[in-house]
Amino acid sequence: MISQGNRMTKATKSKNDLAVIILAAGRGTRMRSALPKVMHGLAGRPLIAWLLATVQKLKPARVIVVIAPDMDDLRAAVAPAPCAVQVKALGTGDAVKAALPALKGFKGDVLILLGDMPLISVATLKGLIKARHRERDTGLAVLGAEYNPVPAFGRLVENPDGTLARIVEHKDATAEERLITLCNTGAFCVDGAQLAKWVGRINNRNAQKEFYITDLPAIAAKDGYKTQIAVTEDLDEVQGVNSRVDLAMLEYIVQAGMRLNALEAGVTMHDPASVYFSYDTEVGRDVVIEPNVFIGPGVVIGDGVTIRSFCHIESAVIKNGCSVGPFARLRPGAELDERVHIGNFVEIKNAKLGRGVKAGHLAYIGDAIVGEGTNYSCGAITANYDGANKHKTVIGRNVMVGSNVNLIAPVTIGDGAYLAAGSTITQDVPKDKLGIARARQSNLRKPVKKREKKD
Repeated sequence: MISQGNRMTKATKSKNDLAVIILAAGRGTRMRSALPKVMHGLAGRPLIAWLLATVQKLKPARVIVVIAPDMDDLRAAVAPAPCAVQVKALGTGDAVKAALPALKGFKGDVLILLGDMPLISVATLKGLIKARHRERDTGLAVLGAEYNPVPAFGRLVENPDGTLARIVEHKDATAEERLITLCNTGAFCVDGAQLAKWVGRINNRNAQKEFYITDLPAIAAKDGYKTQIAVTEDLDEVQGVNSRVDLAMLEYIVQAGMRLNALEAGVTMHDPASVYFSYDTEVGRDVVIEPNVFIGPGVVIGDGVTIRSFCHIESAVIKNGCSVGPFARLRPGAELDERVHIGNFVEIKNAKLGRGVKAGHLAYIGDAIVGEGTNYSCGAITANYDGANKHKTVIGRNVMVGSNVNLIAPVTIGDGAYLAAGSTITQDVPKDKLGIARARQSNLRKPVKKREKKD
């Protein structure tokens, strides 16, 4: 949340007067990765997707994402938002300059955000925009945060009236300036009517020979414009990602929040720290989740469900009263109707299981429809792939699938049918019929015991 020092003297701009530039051209060098930095995952979706989802809640007129050349995967991930290409990595000022053609003629507020700062909140962004309108002669606002101890971040040097005089980088700061605890987070809100002019005046007279948007407050001051400071009280939401360690820290923060939300919503977890949710996980009331459960994206869990230990679930729907696991895997497309029981070492993929279906252990159900009340025994599998194409198995209601049955798709089993244990079913089985497909047992003469060698 934002703490504001002064009352706003000008109304906040409407949604059509807001544009957003997201700086996302980082290569992820310190991540030791071929992926663009902002494409690394956090609770099941890329860092950039977190920020885009937040930004869209502000209903901006334009969103421009600045990328580096050959970042086609990132371009696809942010679509339909347009991308501007920063040809060479010459600093944040140069990155903003690359986005300016997409803002030609725009006179509203421009948020400049870092793509690797995914947890910044809508409330904080609104506060930053309000700070930009705190006084009529304000040209921009900078988001700051208080740190103790202070990391090697740029310091916000204030004027006597509380406005920002300049931003000084840690390496360039004097001993006195390094005592300042108010630091730059990298988020700016700038008057769009002045942005192109001010960015054009940024120079690269520094050790790195790069152009930095941290020069904007000093440039704006020369034109008689003030820079306001908005201060966030939540350091977690301005935590950036520059390394795998940073990414792991953010995952810890996000998971802790989602676990707390689940507990408060009526979920029982015996060891919350060992349960992993995704950003879009939906969990009902009176759900019990045992230790060591991983829930990937796209999972919906109804009321009264029990998820036992060591389950892996992704892109699946589990309706009321189901029991899953332990050691079960629900893959994308798994749909369990009410009161389905899935036991240990059962894998479900792209299959719909009707109400009351039981698959107790050691089974595979893929590309299938299983009718209500069916019992799917130990060792049974749907052989759904012929080496080139996937085929569907349809099992009716109240079917008994015996142990170690192979269902060679495409095949349909009628209601009330019984499949004998050990059968390999290659043809349809009609309603209420016994399907048996195995060789007749033969009891042969016991082999002669091999004689021992004599000396």
